[in-house]
Amino acid sequence: MPAPVAFISDIHGNAEALSAVLADIRGKGITRVVCLGDIVGYGPEPIRCVDLVRENCEFSLMGNHDFGVLYEPTNFNPSAESAAFWTREALDAEPDDAKRQQRYEFLGRLRVRAVLSEPGDRMNVLLVHGSPRRPINEYIFSDDVQSAPDKLTTIFERVSKVCFVGHTHVPGVFTDEPDFYPPGELSDNTYRFVDGEKAIINVGSVGQPRDLDPRASYVVLEPANGAGADKPYGQVRFVRVPYNIEACAAKIKAIPQLSDWLADRLYEGR
Repeated sequence: MPAPVAFISDIHGNAEALSAVLADIRGKGITRVVCLGDIVGYGPEPIRCVDLVRENCEFSLMGNHDFGVLYEPTNFNPSAESAAFWTREALDAEPDDAKRQQRYEFLGRLRVRAVLSEPGDRMNVLLVHGSPRRPINEYIFSDDVQSAPDKLTTIFERVSKVCFVGHTHVPGVFTDEPDFYPPGELSDNTYRFVDGEKAIINVGSVGQPRDLDPRASYVVLEPANGAGADKPYGQVRFVRVPYNIEACAAKIKAIPQLSDWLADRLYEGR
């Protein structure tokens, strides 16, 4: 039987939230953790977040903010652009040459997409930051179910069974009906895989939730009952974790290059 896997995403330099989530994951006895990207951007502690992901995650994907810090923050709003440039300055300010180089090398090696599979696993769980069609930058919104069904059709054509994403900061499950189910509409905040149904799971955001719930969000991929080669995983459980928002907000407001709005929104989860 495969081990459960915790998926985190969109940390955005919020070490207070990341530390709380990692502690919650450890408390559940979960040893496999995968990050779906956006380790940095917006938040006040990019270096600490990069180090925590390096130390605790099996691997991480490349998010659009990670890409923006490494290269150029194109199509970013003014607050996001300013945060990206400040994050780069913070990484560059590391006085230890070896540590600075290690962090940049880690960010530069982030994958664009990955497939999680166990020996004999026919499920082939696809992992991207944005969407299977445009892994770094494309958003999949809940409104797309009604307003852009053709978009979802083309996206699901690239999914064999299950895909995990982040990017929108809004957790929930897309199915190929198409439909969207927020965690609160799922029994016990758990989506159970259905034979013949494809699903895209948005794991939500650790560091900047936008579903009006300020608690950090992550998910756990859990084994099926009687798991075997044909059906190693059976369900995905959504988890929320409270953290010290005041501490993170104070750190943001102490940095002139970061907009106070980035702190204020944390209290409201938007």
